[in-house]
Amino acid sequence: MIENILHNQEILATILRANFHSEGIEFFTPSHFSQQLGYMNRPRGYVIAPHVHNPVPREVQFTKEVLFIKSGKVRVDFYDDNQSYLESRILNQGDIVLLAFGGHGFEMLEASEIVEVKQGPYAGDADKTRFEPVSNQKVIFKG
Repeated sequence: MIENILHNQEILATILRANFHSEGIEFFTPSHFSQQLGYMNRPRGYVIAPHVHNPVPREVQFTKEVLFIKSGKVRVDFYDDNQSYLESRILNQGDIVLLAFGGHGFEMLEASEIVEVKQGPYAGDADKTRFEPVSNQKVIFKG
């Protein structure tokens, strides 16, 4: 299953659930995103031709990150650009989320291992603005 978290018609995040299955190749992000999320299912013997990637100048203004939940259970809270809480989702082992816009925070509901992929180079403290999380009494689950 694929789920887009939307706010004012903008994709804040895309969740690819562990049970997703499709044939061939499919990308879930708009082509203008600086981080792309796709899925590939190919039969035995399928060949992807060897290739190199050409240098293409790109300008990245916002950090997009992809989290792979290797084990455990994680609550992800979504916020708008004004740091106002919107809603939450539970991610389980095998789920993947691409965080594109807005804000986000996490609570480990079980001991969890997470693999993160995002653009670099890391800008240190200039890379993010931290703020107070939503309280557990206000958490809203949708979808």
